[in-house]
Amino acid sequence: MGHGQTDKRHFDMLVTAFGKQIMALLSDNDVIEIMVNSDGKLWVESLTKGKFFSGTVMNSDQTGNIIKLVAAYRHYIADQDHPEVACELPETYARFQGFLPPIVKEPAFTIRKRAISVFSLDDYVKSQSLTQKQADLLREAVLNKENILIAGGTASGKTTFANALLMELESTKDRVIVLEDLPELQVKAKDLVTLRTSASKSMRDLVKGVLRMRPDRIVIGEVRDGAALDLLKAWNTGHPGGVCTLHANSASATIARLEDLIHEAVEVVPKRLIEEAIDWIVFMKRENGLYVIASIDRYQKVYLNLFALIDRRIRSEMFF
Repeated sequence: MGHGQTDKRHFDMLVTAFGKQIMALLSDNDVIEIMVNSDGKLWVESLTKGKFFSGTVMNSDQTGNIIKLVAAYRHYIADQDHPEVACELPETYARFQGFLPPIVKEPAFTIRKRAISVFSLDDYVKSQSLTQKQADLLREAVLNKENILIAGGTASGKTTFANALLMELESTKDRVIVLEDLPELQVKAKDLVTLRTSASKSMRDLVKGVLRMRPDRIVIGEVRDGAALDLLKAWNTGHPGGVCTLHANSASATIARLEDLIHEAVEVVPKRLIEEAIDWIVFMKRENGLYVIASIDRYQKVYLNLFALIDRRIRSEMFF
C-alpha cells in the first residue's frame, strides 16, 4: 500500500475516532480551541461564549486512540517511549498537542484552530475594543514602518490582533517575509513569502537566512527563544515595519521577557538595541471570555546623559 493510500486510511480512521461532535467543533468557525483533559472532559473555547464544558466525557481509550492516529497520519510514533505528539491536523492546519502516559495519568490533547475570519482594526473599533483614535494611530504606525510588539498570555488574542495590523499591508508595495512555526498569520501583501520552521531549521536560522531575500518588512508569528536577538538586529538595520508576538504576563513585564529571550543567545543583553528597535507595545489579555486590548504603549528611545540612562518610555495620554 502506497503512502497516499495509507494516509487516506489513517485520515478516515481519525475522522471516525474524533466522532461527530469533535468534527462539528472543528468545522465551527466560532470555536477556536478544543480540549480533552485526562478526566475525559471535553472543553471548548469559542469567540462568542468563551470557555465552557461541552457536557461530553470521553473515555481514555478513545482519547489515546485519537492521539495515536494523529501521530500515524504524520508518520510519527506515539507510545510510552514517545508520549508527546505535536503537529498540524490534516486539511484544517489546526495545531494538535497530545500527551500519553506516563507524562499524564490518562491521555489528553488540545486542538487550537487556525483563525478563519480575520478581524480588521475597524472591527475592533466596532466592538469597542479600540477607540477610533487608537486604530488610526496604529494604522499610521504600520504604514510608517514602525515596529510593533504584541504581548500577552496564552490565548489572549495576540495572533488575531497581529492579523488585523497586517491587513493594513495590502495597500503597500512592500516585500513582506513572514516567519512562523505554524501557519497562523494571514497577510494580504502582494509581494509575500512565508517561511516555516522545521526539525532542521529553527526560527533563528530563518531570521538569519531571510536577510538574503531582500525583505522590506520581517514579520514573526511568535518569538520564543534567542531568535529575538536576530529579529531586533534585522529590524534595526534597514528592515523596519515589523510585527511580532511574544508571551508575557503583563505590559510592564514585556521588555523583561524580551531580555530573557535574548539572554538565551548572548550573556550580555544589548539594551540599546531593544530601545532602538521597538516602537510600540500592545498588550492583550482575556477577560470574561473576551479579547481585551489592555494597553498600547509608545516605547520611546532612551538617551544617555552624563549621569544615567533616562527611561523615556511613556504611555500616551490619548489612551486615557
